[in-house]
Amino acid sequence: MLWVLFLLAAWAVAGTACTRLCLAAVRAAAVDADAGRVHELTLYEAAFLSGGPRRVADVTLVAMARQRRLLLAHTGWATVVDPLGRDEMERSVIGAIGPEGQCRIAPVRATAATAEAVRGIADRLVRAGLAVPDSARTTVAVAVRQVRVAAVAVLGLGVAALLTPAPPDMPRHLVALWFALPLALTLSCLAIARVEVHPYSRWASPAGQRLLGALTRNADGTADDRTFLTSVAVRGVHAIGEPDLRAAFAHRQGQAPRLRRDPNGRPQAHD
Repeated sequence: MLWVLFLLAAWAVAGTACTRLCLAAVRAAAVDADAGRVHELTLYEAAFLSGGPRRVADVTLVAMARQRRLLLAHTGWATVVDPLGRDEMERSVIGAIGPEGQCRIAPVRATAATAEAVRGIADRLVRAGLAVPDSARTTVAVAVRQVRVAAVAVLGLGVAALLTPAPPDMPRHLVALWFALPLALTLSCLAIARVEVHPYSRWASPAGQRLLGALTRNADGTADDRTFLTSVAVRGVHAIGEPDLRAAFAHRQGQAPRLRRDPNGRPQAHD
């Protein structure tokens, strides 16, 4: 009856892994229960939920460029026109550009994305249940991997049981059927997790995605700055219709231009 011991081990492995996955999924879903019901997303929050910290930096750069307080040259350089930021994100971008008032866009985006202002946005969204906490996202992913390992372990234990001597009155197909039960349990949990956990994006919880969906439906036009910036927040810089502005974000090479100033002493970006 050695195969019975293998069967008990298979049930123990499958049951433990599936229980952990269920608990992790319940904890992640509990965050979404009362989230986002009375929350109106700001532009920065929509950007974070759609693309994370770098998207927030992109929206800030584009917004300042649209207001002519920042020049974004198609050569990939950012030049400060108005050194007074109107909020923490703008001050973070200006600080990332540096005291000379001009810098490559790529390092500015990277530095602004790690600013304290972005971490504050992330914390607010997590508390509101609109963003996925790192811990919840990691816990569910680990639990899914454990169930996958358990499915392989059950299959291996079943093969081992079939290779061991069995009583004459115990057909091999019946032994295989007993092991098919814990295997079916693990596979069904993986299938359910695929359906239930898959809607979580990297940044937005289901509640956050619902709010983003409403914004996306209203971000199809470019009639005003608000609509334009909302489109950039939810779709990224690829939504920018202005060729020079898109080129500014796409540019990755080039040498530092000499800083020029107009007759009034304001810095100008080189083309």
